[in-house]
Amino acid sequence: MDDHRMFHGLPVVPVDDDPPEHTLFRLADYQQILAIRLRLLESDEEAAAEVDRFALKLRDLARQMTEDGLRHGPPVAWRIAAEDRARYGGVSVPFDEVFERFLYQVDTTQVTALVVGFWGGLHETDKPDPVELLVKAADALPELRAVYLGDIGADEQELSWIIHKDVTPLIEAFPNLERLDVRGGGMWLRPFRSERLKTLRLMSGGLPADVVRAVAASDLPALERLDLWLGDPHYGGDAAVADLLPVLSGERLPALRHLGLENSTLEDEIAAAVAGAPIVARLETLSLARGLLTDTGVEALLAGQPLTHLEKLDLHHHYVGERMAGWVRDLLPGVQVDLSDRIVVNEGYAPYVEDSE
Repeated sequence: MDDHRMFHGLPVVPVDDDPPEHTLFRLADYQQILAIRLRLLESDEEAAAEVDRFALKLRDLARQMTEDGLRHGPPVAWRIAAEDRARYGGVSVPFDEVFERFLYQVDTTQVTALVVGFWGGLHETDKPDPVELLVKAADALPELRAVYLGDIGADEQELSWIIHKDVTPLIEAFPNLERLDVRGGGMWLRPFRSERLKTLRLMSGGLPADVVRAVAASDLPALERLDLWLGDPHYGGDAAVADLLPVLSGERLPALRHLGLENSTLEDEIAAAVAGAPIVARLETLSLARGLLTDTGVEALLAGQPLTHLEKLDLHHHYVGERMAGWVRDLLPGVQVDLSDRIVVNEGYAPYVEDSE
């Protein structure tokens, strides 16, 4: 998720890498540098342009400062991540220090959304736990409604290397949470009840069966969107279709309108189970994307209950033949069907889910 992305309807903005007082102190440094450049006979226009750029930054900073010394401005989703400056010859800043800076700089009583990026490498034994830090700061974040844990690109860390701990304390510490996105592996979850949670997305290359069963056993009367990336057994995705049956019954999910059971090596079996699932009749969108869906799964899905009420059926990244794909479109003319990213398996190569490693 780059700085131009949105989360929970808000633009994502990284925590400033320089505290406000540092910006003011650097003004003297800038003036000295500009004086040296002028003495070296560089053009006045170039120096003036640099002054203008820094002045704009100071003006923007001034707009965000009030008498309480905190940054204020339009609502944003703040992104907190460790800063790796070593590659540029600088000093890296660990996640917990960036988090402390966030608490110091920002009026956290107005923060509604947080995005958590890189917090430490796979083999770092002393890396902080972002969930623990957030739980400790719960009193400072009374309006927090949405959290994304694991906004980490492949250039920083592979999906399977993002290791979470128990995320249940986060839900318990923020009972008004409306959205929780967790990306990565190794996560733990205990059954819970939330009156407010509307969106739950667990995105993994291998979602443990215990986590799937915990979701299925949770009471979520307000949940409207559920996405589970079940993953590959080689990466810890050991859930079976039987673990999903309480979800498919819909008994604990009366408000659900979108269901995504994705990124699975069992996509054909899931499709067959979905075909007769009670919850499907009240869904608006359904996703069986990213996995090993073949003609067998699609045929079972279409042989079950009607799907013509759906607004969208997402099957992208699939192994469905062209003839069967055409059949899907013909039978669901009023449904937006996504059959993009068709994979043709060559001899000697095994099929794969879209996101595992």
